[in-house]
Amino acid sequence: MFIQTEVTPNPATLKFIPGRSVLGDGTADYRSPDEAVVSPLAGRLFEIDGVKGVFLGGDFISVTKGSVEWQHIKPAILGAIMDHYLSGQPVVEGEEGEAANAGHYDPKDEETVKTIKELLETRVRPAVAHDGGDIVFHGFRDGVVSLHMRGACAGCPSSTATLRGGIENLLKHFCPEVREVVAV
Repeated sequence: MFIQTEVTPNPATLKFIPGRSVLGDGTADYRSPDEAVVSPLAGRLFEIDGVKGVFLGGDFISVTKGSVEWQHIKPAILGAIMDHYLSGQPVVEGEEGEAANAGHYDPKDEETVKTIKELLETRVRPAVAHDGGDIVFHGFRDGVVSLHMRGACAGCPSSTATLRGGIENLLKHFCPEVREVVAV
């Protein structure tokens, strides 16, 4: 088994591509070993000293580290991923990841929210998945779109620029009702 690694815009996160499906269509974000109890793969990764977060995407795994250097934990992460796939255990027990959040919004904004979600799904999420993360719709109220940053996007130094320069401009272009985009 050959596992590729890619850097992400977040220096604390690396993207691991095992060449096999991880979650298919879903995603899952674990920020602690307690949250990862439903995922044998994430649980295995949290056993490695220095691992602070695990994000599972369709065909990749993003691992976020603490203050330890990558050269000290990368071999253990690669080994844990390989061991997991050789074990035959599921990536997540039970349901396969999380569906995109329905979000919070006023029913009168249904058409605007539908357009926002479509733009996020078709234009934004594929781009941020390439960088090892995900952005999920959280809500829309009074012209403000709330998004939840996950994986490599959570805590990324360039996430503010991505929100303001990229996503906000895109949404404002197609949805004049959008005034601002914020991370929650």
